[in-house]
Amino acid sequence: MSGMCRDAAWLASACEGQLVGLEGTELVSAPVVIDSRKVSDHGCFVAIVGENVDGHDYAPAAYNSTTGLVIISSKDLDVPHIRVQDTVDALGKIAYSYLREIRQYREANGLPFDVAGVTGSVGKTTTKDLTRQIFASQGPTVAPQASFNNEIGLPLTILEADNDTRYLLLEMGASGPGHIAYLTDIAPLDVAAVLMVGHAHMGGFGSVEAVARAKSEIIQGLRSSGVAILNADDPRTMAMAELAPGPVFSFSPSGEPANVRADDVVIGPDGRASFTARTAGASAPVQLQIVGAHHVANALAALTIALVVGIDLQTAAQVLSQAQALSPHRMDVRNLSGQVLLIDDSYNANIDSVTAALVALKQLAGKRRKVFVAGQMLELGDTSEQVHMRTAELAQEAGVSDILAIGEAARPLARRARELGIATTYVDDADQALAMIDQIVADFEAVLVKGSHSSGAWRIADYLKEVRA
Repeated sequence: MSGMCRDAAWLASACEGQLVGLEGTELVSAPVVIDSRKVSDHGCFVAIVGENVDGHDYAPAAYNSTTGLVIISSKDLDVPHIRVQDTVDALGKIAYSYLREIRQYREANGLPFDVAGVTGSVGKTTTKDLTRQIFASQGPTVAPQASFNNEIGLPLTILEADNDTRYLLLEMGASGPGHIAYLTDIAPLDVAAVLMVGHAHMGGFGSVEAVARAKSEIIQGLRSSGVAILNADDPRTMAMAELAPGPVFSFSPSGEPANVRADDVVIGPDGRASFTARTAGASAPVQLQIVGAHHVANALAALTIALVVGIDLQTAAQVLSQAQALSPHRMDVRNLSGQVLLIDDSYNANIDSVTAALVALKQLAGKRRKVFVAGQMLELGDTSEQVHMRTAELAQEAGVSDILAIGEAARPLARRARELGIATTYVDDADQALAMIDQIVADFEAVLVKGSHSSGAWRIADYLKEVRA
């Protein structure tokens, strides 16, 4: 698939921008990017103002180094460009218009096309990765890299599609009310799956009920004929059924009555789950290659999405049984030198995913001493101290012997862990953690690395993979 191919006049019209120093015939036939280092000939650089970097500082270089276009909101740059009020908003408008044209083309030519969205407090990226592999076995598929699930990543994903795309799979995240609604305005969905409502981003919501309302925006973002997919084991998720404009399908990892359920779940000594996927009229065995009992739910969600878009159960189950984790730092289990077992789940963290990771540590460690590298969890609001203290208690229940706690928000975790008799070291940041990790991790140990991405816990995981390869 080649991605977007449009001229400057089309882009300016789509984003309600102004052509400055351009004729309008300039063609964009290479990727739209927000990193000036990745812009290529006939590509398009969108200058985003970030927390630490302003893309406008790199717009002249991006223009001068290629035959591409730049989209900016500043009036102070003396290069040909498309000028807009807000570049993030412009990116979304371009993606909206582009997706609408792809859908019109596919429908006019009698070609099937499904846009599926996934959200939930945990499991979004893994479910996306599993679904992506099922979709790709059946036709041209576009899906996000890593966790491109916000107002920037989602439009960039859409702009990778073209008229040959059969499946467009989108991950939708939210750190506050209205975020998912904004994304579904850009990409109205044929299929919307909600995995579960948990405690992620509590700082932006204030309560689990508010999280549920935000996640339900994906159901309200369905097209009139769209299908909602809900977790039957989560009452807050199932309550969203009343918001669905069309059919509702459910899945149950615990085997409760649902359109798709898991029976005969077995967790092997390697932490990988096998189960029988059942529908009203069929069943198929699944042997997951990814580690963690919690992935049964993610796999069932992927199966249900596949069934809704017309992929048969046997085919989807066969692909699932071979599917790998595509995104880094997500339940990446490795045997390192010195018989060290590393569980790298360091991309992000909330109490739900920490609980699942500690269960995996307990199961996989065997007779090894258990070490927990615990990066601070952010965006927890008033619940931060309570959640971090609870994490220490979960670590004790998992039999953790040593904890390396990283970051100011993790101080309550360290304090509570010491009260519980766990040998605990606290450091302010990942740099200090890297300086100490070799003193903490010895041979014949099982090490879980978990924390919010910004805690830098992932750097410890990468270091261990390098020095103990």
